Amino acid sequence: MGTFAGKRAVVTGGGSGMGRELVIQLAAEGASVATCDVSAVGLTETLARAEAGAAEGVKITTHICDVSDESAVLAFRDEVVAAHGGVLELVFNNAGIGGGGSFLADRREDWERTFGVDWWGVYYCSRAFLPLLIAAEEARLVNTSSVNGFWASLGPGVPHTAYSTAKFAVKGFSEALIEDLRINAPHVGVSVVMPGHIGTDIVANSRRYFGRPEPDELTDTDLDATRQLLAGRGMPGDLPADQVRDIVKMMEEGFRTSAPLSAADAAKIILEGVRAGRWRILVGDDARLLDEQVRADPEGAYDHAGVGIAPLGGGNSAR
Repeated sequence: MGTFAGKRAVVTGGGSGMGRELVIQLAAEGASVATCDVSAVGLTETLARAEAGAAEGVKITTHICDVSDESAVLAFRDEVVAAHGGVLELVFNNAGIGGGGSFLADRREDWERTFGVDWWGVYYCSRAFLPLLIAAEEARLVNTSSVNGFWASLGPGVPHTAYSTAKFAVKGFSEALIEDLRINAPHVGVSVVMPGHIGTDIVANSRRYFGRPEPDELTDTDLDATRQLLAGRGMPGDLPADQVRDIVKMMEEGFRTSAPLSAADAAKIILEGVRAGRWRILVGDDARLLDEQVRADPEGAYDHAGVGIAPLGGGNSAR
């Protein structure tokens, strides 16, 4: 796919982060885009920024959709068909959240909601939109996994089970589709994207998705739970309330500002990989290094007492 001009694309999770940047860059290159998110405010900002730099004739539409809900995904698909027609050249399954770190200690509801967005969202959207890709002369399905799709950890002392499980599933699904599409729809390609630490607001957005309060509004119960979390990471367990709130703010802001790669640069790398037809797109030097380390020493990947793998500065492939 040498150019995106005149193409029609769907981007999930377009209300912020990499999703927003994919919408902006696709529109600038001449692609019409339908994007969804659970945040109306985020979508409004994405639309304004994308339209400001869009090529002539580009159509951009925004849609509210929780990709973990299949009925919502099907409604989104119907809206896309009504607005853009029944043919697509590109689908970016980008939406994602963090949460459900511990299979043992965290709430089952949190674990399953995280897995629902990060895996079932990819599955439901692939089911819904693949027929529209198949209807095109040439098309590509682009699924966002993560470095946590080949290394299920954030480092010592921080369980990361729901997200990692989902991202392993996305990677395996995408790789399995290579042969399936080659046999049954050879004009449709698939790419799996594996970012490292990308500067986005996934930490804050995940908190909001779960309906949890802003840091300044944390209740005593919230504060106690946060103290336990911080204690598990080696901090004192009796921090005063104001200090706990400040740490939460710092962690959310720090994930975005300390990242070695911006969301805009990540989107550029993804689109370059799609344009080149690559099925495996590593995003960031940290992703490439971690991939090499895991492949070189798979037995030691989780051996923190031995050689092991150096933890990333956040780990999630943030949206």
